[in-house]
Amino acid sequence: MTVLTHRRLPGLALLGLAALLAGCASGTGGSGKAELETVSDQTRLQRSADIHMQLAVGYYQQGRSAVALDEIKKVITAEPNNADAYGVRALIYMGMGQAELAHDNFEHALKLAPANPDVANNYGSFLCDAGKVPQALAYFDAALRNPAFDAPAKALNNAGSCAIKIKDYARAEDYLLRALKLTPDLPETNANLARVYYERRDYVRAGFFITRLGKTAKMESVTADVLWLAIKVQHKLGDAGAEEGWATQLRRHYSGSSEYAAYQRGAFDE
Repeated sequence: MTVLTHRRLPGLALLGLAALLAGCASGTGGSGKAELETVSDQTRLQRSADIHMQLAVGYYQQGRSAVALDEIKKVITAEPNNADAYGVRALIYMGMGQAELAHDNFEHALKLAPANPDVANNYGSFLCDAGKVPQALAYFDAALRNPAFDAPAKALNNAGSCAIKIKDYARAEDYLLRALKLTPDLPETNANLARVYYERRDYVRAGFFITRLGKTAKMESVTADVLWLAIKVQHKLGDAGAEEGWATQLRRHYSGSSEYAAYQRGAFDE
């Protein structure tokens, strides 16, 4: 998930900062043409804000929310109109379970930068988690319409997963197949497509994407609900060996989960 304005965080999720690569023109060279702004053209206040932004993102990624929040406050103090900062603060508040504060910060970030695709994508995820699926899909679509958006596969996966929540499998399939073209080996894409086809009772196609998932994902990163989905798909296909393989992973990583309990009692159709 990402948030950007004039200094952008590349797009799921705060993978780093491109803050020092400002693309504004500053001054003129001997030819009289505008020169590109570089780090040396930044004011002391701007450089300080960039440093605190990098620290905030780093602490956020480490799960140190309180420290990240303190760092992002310093950015906002230095640059009150920095939409990136409000977008990052919204993500921090999301992680802290502060939904109202996250909402307010997302709204303010979009007020400052209405066309920001990264904020729109992250806000869409926030709204989807809150059960506001139609509103969420509108923000995902807004992000995807922006040609400057550098993480379309992430937004397409977010949108597809969100559409599944309201059982709009046709729309989910459309988003996810578009994501598949961009990142065919992304485990999230394959897991979501397997779920779409399983719900449609197209078990052969669901099995195809479960097989792809098995080849592309690290088992320790696959969630209990996806492992349970894989078991149910292979059960429907009658592949006892593959079913047992996925069950072994579920038992190994989530033996205390409700999904494993369901598997133990044979609740394949619940």
